[in-house]
Amino acid sequence: MAALRDLEIGVMFWAGRDPLQTVREVKALGVRVGQIGVPGDMALDGAAQSWKSALEQEDFTVVTVFCSYVGESYADIPTVQQTVGFIPPATRQEREQRTKDVSDFAAALGVKSIACHIGFVPENRTDPAYLDVLHMVRRICDHAGKHGQSFALETGQEPAETLLTFLRDVDRTNIGINFDPANMIMYGTGDPIQALGVLGPHVISVHCKDGVWPPKGVAGALGSERPLGEGEVGMEQFIAKLKQIGYKGALNIEREIEDQEQKKVDMRNGVKLLEKLRA
Repeated sequence: MAALRDLEIGVMFWAGRDPLQTVREVKALGVRVGQIGVPGDMALDGAAQSWKSALEQEDFTVVTVFCSYVGESYADIPTVQQTVGFIPPATRQEREQRTKDVSDFAAALGVKSIACHIGFVPENRTDPAYLDVLHMVRRICDHAGKHGQSFALETGQEPAETLLTFLRDVDRTNIGINFDPANMIMYGTGDPIQALGVLGPHVISVHCKDGVWPPKGVAGALGSERPLGEGEVGMEQFIAKLKQIGYKGALNIEREIEDQEQKKVDMRNGVKLLEKLRA
């Protein structure tokens, strides 16, 4: 794989379709690096070899493999609390195993980082859910560590200080943060630039995504995503803050909309914006 420059621009994309076609479509956006998401219902048996072959053929670098889970929904905050990540007790066991399986898949690709949303971390450190998820994350970190991998938790569903406390309690050298500034805004959990200052030493990957705050007076509502540069993150300040904290990894554009053609347009425009901002 070609050597990557500091703050190389990439994209977040999803597996599940033909690997070679997918990688070529991603490269057509003007990037050579990215994060790949693994759908919860994607069969992993035998998948690694075809993906590894496609990545090598196209000289494309994957820096993170993201894990998602069957049954998750991001419709609104109450639904996220009930369905996402490791917080729902009924699905913990199967999701722990799925995360370990994704770690093995990533290792077969030679990728040194896995990541996911673990769900809303309780602020009360004596909450049984806090303790159960804490031990679960430790076990996943230990599994990933056998592959020389880090395990990144994505921001947004709790304030930066709560997530920082959780990281310290996990007490593993390979735990880190995938920082998504738009999530902080869309969940209403805090100013992303300030949060980046709090979590900076633990940030090992980022999403470049934009969004607006939840509508006032609508209980449980999430804010909405916007094309990069058209939301309330302040991408110029975000990139400047990344430089300030010494982050040198990839700038992975994430755009989550159903219209795939518009998604491509927004991502290409995002690449152009980041090229200006990182200069």
